[in-house]
Amino acid sequence: MSVLEIIASPSLSKKELQKEMKKQNDADLALTGKVIASKARNSNFVFSPASLKSFLTIEAASASSATEERKAVFNETATVAFADGKANGGPKITAINGVWVEQSLPVDHSYKNLLVNVFKATFTQVDFRSKAEQVRTELNKWVSDQTNGLIKDLLPHGSVDNKTDKVYGNALYFKGAWEDKFSKSKTKDRDFHLLNGTSVSVPFMSSGHDRQYVQRCGGFKVLVLPFRQGLDINRSFSMYFYLPDKKDGLDNLVKKMTSTPGFVDNHNPTCRVKLGDLAIPKFKISFGFEA
Repeated sequence: MSVLEIIASPSLSKKELQKEMKKQNDADLALTGKVIASKARNSNFVFSPASLKSFLTIEAASASSATEERKAVFNETATVAFADGKANGGPKITAINGVWVEQSLPVDHSYKNLLVNVFKATFTQVDFRSKAEQVRTELNKWVSDQTNGLIKDLLPHGSVDNKTDKVYGNALYFKGAWEDKFSKSKTKDRDFHLLNGTSVSVPFMSSGHDRQYVQRCGGFKVLVLPFRQGLDINRSFSMYFYLPDKKDGLDNLVKKMTSTPGFVDNHNPTCRVKLGDLAIPKFKISFGFEA
């Protein structure tokens, strides 16, 4: 989750853009709630609303139904929030969109211009009709290259054939350093409580800093861990942790998060407080679903 200072867009004032961004945040959480309810209830889950929204906005643009507000928010996200900050000492970010269209189909020049200049997308006309398997391999390489090899063979064999007209691709890669580092020597096994009432022993990272951004709310706590910002003053990135007070309180917390307008903005710790103990489990999650 990112917190960023909004820079005014030519088509919208700064105030209007901030309002639209907040509306989009609420829409993202609502969408997340629907995916959890239908595909990932009571399971480990990772989901990028920004990636799915990229496809939906580009598809709407192809039908000339995307509003100026939506285009402005998309452009702001692409050029400010997802701009690579590695050179300035900030997080390494790669956010790429791609559109591949069958070469025999007519393509309006204004649509291509919109994709390249507004949506910052790669646009290529390819031969799906006679070289579908070759194109599939090239698309998988594109995804692998954009994610530093973390995502390989995204499109399985048979997913692209001679009847394919168009493929959308989105790759979002983030790698940042913590503002307050975790010491490897402080990583110890602890009990992690599962939804079924049992627990497992997993490695927990502990911080040597006893003052953290924490807020106590009704029935849950919020912890914010900032990433190192570097020289970039227009934005900052943080990871948010939401922890229910009750061991079986996760479901109710998720429902509250995904149905309450302004939830993120209203639960954003701004002051450091002293903690007696801070431990965060190390985790790796893989998840997929048919959108």
